[in-house]
Amino acid sequence: MLTEMPATHHTPFGTPRSRRDMLLSAGAGFGGLVLAHLLPNSVLSGPTPNPQPLSSKTPHVLPRAKSIIFLFMEGGPSHLDTFDPKPLLKELSGKPMPPTFKPVILAMGENNSPIMDSPRKWKQHGDGGLWVSDWLPHTATCADDLCVIRSCWTNGLNHSGGVCQMNTGSTIGGRPSLGAWVTYGLGTENENLPAFVVMEDNPGSVINGPRNWSAGFMPAGYQGTPLASGPEPIRFLASPKGTTDGEQQLKLDLLKQLNQKHAAERAGQSELEARIASYELAFRMQAEAPDAVDLKDETAETQALYGLDQKETQGFGRMCLLSRRLVERGVRFVQLYSGAGSKWDAHSGIEKNHGGLCKAVDQPIAALLKDLKRRGLLNDTLVIWGGEFGRTPMSEKGDGRDHNPYGFTMWVAGGGIRGGRTVGTTDDIGLHAVEDRLHVHDLHATFLRVLGVDHMRLSYLNKGRPERPTINEGSPCEKVISG
Repeated sequence: MLTEMPATHHTPFGTPRSRRDMLLSAGAGFGGLVLAHLLPNSVLSGPTPNPQPLSSKTPHVLPRAKSIIFLFMEGGPSHLDTFDPKPLLKELSGKPMPPTFKPVILAMGENNSPIMDSPRKWKQHGDGGLWVSDWLPHTATCADDLCVIRSCWTNGLNHSGGVCQMNTGSTIGGRPSLGAWVTYGLGTENENLPAFVVMEDNPGSVINGPRNWSAGFMPAGYQGTPLASGPEPIRFLASPKGTTDGEQQLKLDLLKQLNQKHAAERAGQSELEARIASYELAFRMQAEAPDAVDLKDETAETQALYGLDQKETQGFGRMCLLSRRLVERGVRFVQLYSGAGSKWDAHSGIEKNHGGLCKAVDQPIAALLKDLKRRGLLNDTLVIWGGEFGRTPMSEKGDGRDHNPYGFTMWVAGGGIRGGRTVGTTDDIGLHAVEDRLHVHDLHATFLRVLGVDHMRLSYLNKGRPERPTINEGSPCEKVISG
């Protein structure tokens, strides 16, 4: 029998002694158990250790989409030759930069190169009358699904800084990539596959390399997982011949014990924990991943749709088809690099350069949009297209265009976003964004909002400082999301 004591009396450790206090504390404790269960699975949680950090979490607001496929044209595609026609370029072609526009380019230095016209043929497509050039005839058939953002701008003047900022929000390496923030905030819907996958059309060539899909100061488990192009996207996944599942599990258990012992002496280093998790994920993937990356069960019609039967489109077409299969199976973020190694960087010979690259990606991208749509996946998937910057209206080397971070085009499709329209404008020669200007931080905030994530509420405590995906800047563009 408990001894009755004054309700205010507690032991030095704060344990209640009255029956009333005991019951009250116990009741509150049950609420704490519920709270403890909910917090780790909330997008609001900080870096509290979670035995399953990639488990699916609750968004801040009602999401429009579950996954992102980011089609990255590395090197900087020319908006002036794809989605942002400028009739004035024809009138000014071969002439010096008009004085009206010179103040705009002071940050680029004095540029006396003449204006260069775009020889593209332009047509309006779809019910929305979206302008698309003849370089992208297949993409043009999806015009009513595209929301073209013509007013993007960034701080990255060169490729390294531009690619880094478009991926991480900063021109300087060391911060988590957008894909890492998404997987940290939302987790994955399939713990038997990586949450964040990266593919390059020329593996190992993308500028900055793994920095683009790094987890930065967050645990390494949130970084992207590269998949190789070709018939074996995931190398060394299959068990050695003659090894049973039981033997493989015993090896994995022993390796885990050794790694945990090693990690216990090196607290604060997330790389080893990520390596342990990767071994466990690889074991689970042996059952599901082979099916995810095996295209043999795709119909001949689907493979032809993506251009797998043509040399020019086969490589990027395979990547696009794999990305559809991955988001179909719950992968949260897929990023595809076209022109890995800054191949879209057309300082000269833009006709040959962009002509070949557009041919390589045009049909596969259109196929991806159509395939997602017919399978009912487009509303659940936000597809993003763009590079680190655009190109200048002035010529370089007579037949090329220089970097232009001051005004360029990206587009989004799916995720419940209304297509067949444009948002924002550049000036009359396409040099500078002037209306509804969207910085990289605004773009990232917009992409996150489509997934139901508030970029200012998602934070990670790093060295006592709360870090956020857009570095405490940017705002979601409501014209893109709800327009």
